[in-house]
Amino acid sequence: MTLASRALAQLATWPDLRQAVPSCGLGRAVRSAQGEIAHFHSERDVDLRLTDRAVRRFAKDLRGSDAIRVVPGSRWVTLRLDATSDVDLLLTLVSVALQAQQTWPDPADRVVAGCNDQRGAGFVKADLGGL
Repeated sequence: MTLASRALAQLATWPDLRQAVPSCGLGRAVRSAQGEIAHFHSERDVDLRLTDRAVRRFAKDLRGSDAIRVVPGSRWVTLRLDATSDVDLLLTLVSVALQAQQTWPDPADRVVAGCNDQRGAGFVKADLGGL
């Protein structure tokens, strides 16, 4: 079992999340009632949607991690899952994303399109063999 499939299996047990087809059409996704949270694009790369406010709040910590890629102008951050600790980080950030969606919803209620994988800003291109 890959780290991404292990993380996806754990997130699928959370009561506020359900598996879905990602809006970008690649891989698998999890979403809450408020919208998509994460796209699993490969055995190692996950795009995670955070609110603008959450990205600003945690920007220094996010940029300080080798496992995270922050793309300017994107509401998605990309996580590279190389170790079990990266899965723990992902689960923590998904919790932050859920709380941020509930606490600080997007006032314009905009549809979030174009995750980092679509921008070519992820770590690698999609490899869906292990999912």
